[in-house]
Amino acid sequence: MSNYVLVDRLQFAFTITYHYLFPILTMGLAVFIAWLKTVSYLGRENHRFPLWRKTAAERDEYEAAARFWAKIFAVNFAVGVVTGIPMEFQFGTNWARFSNYAGGVIGQTLALEGVFAFFAESVFLGVFLAGRDRVSPRIHWISALFMFVGSWLSGFFIIATNAWMQHPVAYSVDHGKAQLNSLWGLLTNPWLAWIYAHNMSGAAITGGFVLAAMGALFLLLDRHHAFARLCLRVGVVGALIFCTLQIFPTGDRAAHNVAELQPSAFAAMEGMFETEKGAPLVILGNPDTEQRKLDSSLAMPHFLSFLTSHNWNEQLKGLNDIPVNQWPDSVPLVYYAYHIMVGLGTILVAIAGLGVLLLWRGRLYTSRWMLWILMLAFPFTYIANIAGWVTAETGRQPWVVFGVLRTSAGASPAESVPAGTGIFTLLGFMGLYLFVGILYLVLILRLVAQGPDETPAPAAPAAVTGGPAEGVA
Repeated sequence: MSNYVLVDRLQFAFTITYHYLFPILTMGLAVFIAWLKTVSYLGRENHRFPLWRKTAAERDEYEAAARFWAKIFAVNFAVGVVTGIPMEFQFGTNWARFSNYAGGVIGQTLALEGVFAFFAESVFLGVFLAGRDRVSPRIHWISALFMFVGSWLSGFFIIATNAWMQHPVAYSVDHGKAQLNSLWGLLTNPWLAWIYAHNMSGAAITGGFVLAAMGALFLLLDRHHAFARLCLRVGVVGALIFCTLQIFPTGDRAAHNVAELQPSAFAAMEGMFETEKGAPLVILGNPDTEQRKLDSSLAMPHFLSFLTSHNWNEQLKGLNDIPVNQWPDSVPLVYYAYHIMVGLGTILVAIAGLGVLLLWRGRLYTSRWMLWILMLAFPFTYIANIAGWVTAETGRQPWVVFGVLRTSAGASPAESVPAGTGIFTLLGFMGLYLFVGILYLVLILRLVAQGPDETPAPAAPAAVTGGPAEGVA
């Protein structure tokens, strides 16, 4: 691979990995903010459904929690926007030939992400943060719901773009450029549905563990007890729900798609060199690409075939039956990233399950050892999410559009963006992002130090609502 292509890849890998640290939390928090606000709004004591009924004090707790996490959401959203802009420029600078080839397809989903999802997310975030005493309770609740919808729509259109790069559909080539034949075909790409669900459940796991970590922190500090217990309760239950969904059905079906549509990536993920029936599920191992074998492996016989096809003796293709020029550029990187994701996911589901068990037995809030575990566990959700994307993106190599356009053919010509220029701008991004990261940590730590605003929600103005606040429901 040419040096300038390698530098382009390193630059994009750095910027997109750093950027994605922030959408992970915004998408993860969005579902919990919507839930907290929904309980606060629908939990009126005279609600027709008893399960929704909450006392005024309980409703205020949910309201305060929703507002606190919306502030954290806003900081992550703003930094995510700032760190996401350079990636768009890189499509035109570092990856001009890819943009020239694929722009007629991916431009559709990227435009939809910007026009519909991004603006919806930002507008309703503004309404939620600034409109508490300016709009009716119903509109304030709806703004939380649409903030969630906008956030998850944004993720959908971005992953729809990536899904086309993983499994190109609904296009034709005209004069050397891909042209979209059907927007509906693009949005119903068989790669898209399960990988989107898998990605969003991964983000929600992060949101759940961050809530639980904050609750654990405040209990350990002996502060904001009602808020802390609420965050712990909602966090561990939500984390367990989404950890379960992450394993089945989303993880199971996403892996099935990889096995069917990208056999080279699947074989690399499992460190499988030989084609065999009843393939074992490798728990630990060390792939040796020179000897074409997996060293020091701990495996469960036949389990991989069963998990992939529900047939204990299904034949799975190994790397030895795939041309070497179609292997991922780094089989060990794909293998280790995948196993880091799976290993951390297993640990996280165990922690979430233990947290729910202690909650059910009434011991979660007083088990300091568990509070420490929950407080320290949330960074592993980020590592697992990033490892999942490393698996997907390095597994697709050496293609930028799988089976259609090689990565080396998608980079800008060397005379346009030489390796030295790429290194210079990469160092510039590193310095800039270090400053942005420090500013982000200062803002987040300041919000954490302030804690939740526990003042009761005011009644909405009569001129806006047309009546008492409760009457709009």
